[in-house]
This record gives sequence, structure tokens and C-alpha cells, in this order.
Amino acid sequence: MTPLGKVCIMKLFSGKVDIIAAEITQRLLSAESIETDSPNEVELDIASVLKEYIRRDRKLTDAAKDICERQGLPYNSFPKLKRQLAKKENFGIGDDAMDYIMDQVIGVFMHSQFVEEIFAPDNELKLVMREVLRKHTEIEDDIDEEARRKIRNLQEGTNEWEIEYKRAMDQVKKRRKLS
Repeated sequence: MTPLGKVCIMKLFSGKVDIIAAEITQRLLSAESIETDSPNEVELDIASVLKEYIRRDRKLTDAAKDICERQGLPYNSFPKLKRQLAKKENFGIGDDAMDYIMDQVIGVFMHSQFVEEIFAPDNELKLVMREVLRKHTEIEDDIDEEARRKIRNLQEGTNEWEIEYKRAMDQVKKRRKLS
């Protein structure tokens, strides 16, 4: 929860993938949680998990939007529909996203030819990863607030608001080099 009582939504931006992967690798190596002779390759392993998460999340988003459009469902049906599709595919979104990503990274570590040894238990690996992921993904609230300020004159929930909100979000993300 943020100081205002809002729940922080984890949003993974493609522009942050390499930064997150590098920081997770560095922190795990510094803590002697993993051993590798190829830290750059470990970073690429982590980045591949993050990029795949983004790809699958976009695919689910598009599928949920398509279903809403085809069935003429209201926009407020979208989140529930996306959650149902994610559950069907055993894909973590919302509150489950961070744990899902961390489990995927640990799985990659177990099979990576570049991670020679894992010295820390999963929960310790997750503590390190969670801190880095939170630091780089919970900026969504700031971006959302900035985008909303740009379109505060529009009625939320209308088609015009949805279009302008997306445009404002894209502008803010581009300016912050997040997309």
C-alpha cells in the first residue's frame, strides 16, 4: 500500500528490462547467492524471462480486448476477463505477477548453463528480486497520476477518456524512456 492507501500495481516496462536484469544479477552475485563466470549471460537469462512476461501479458490484454469487442461487453468487464484468461494459462497477473516472475527466474537459474551454483534458498533469492522489481515497477502510480492530470477535463469511463488516457500514458512513458 502506498501512503495514500492505494495498492501499487506492478507494471513491467520494456525499457527497464535490462536495468532490472543487471541489478538482480549484481545483487545476487554480491550476496554470494549465485555463482557464475558469465554474469552477462545470467543477465540475458533474467531479461529473457522479463521480456517473455511482457509478451504474454500483451497477448492476454489483446485477447481480452478482442473478446470484449466481439461480445459487446462494457470496458469494466475487461479486467475480470483478463484474469480469467490468465488463470486458464497459469499466468500471474495483478497481485500474482511478481511471484510468477520470480518463480520463472528461479526456474531459469536451475536450468541455465551459466549459473554454476545457487547457494541461497528460494525465499532469499526472492527477497533480493522483489526489492529490485518493486523499485523499478511500482512507478506505474506516478505515471498514472501524471497522465490523469493531463486529461482531468474529460469524463472518466467515456470512449474519449479511454483514448486520451492511452495517449497521455504513451507520452509520459516515452518522455521517461519506459517504452
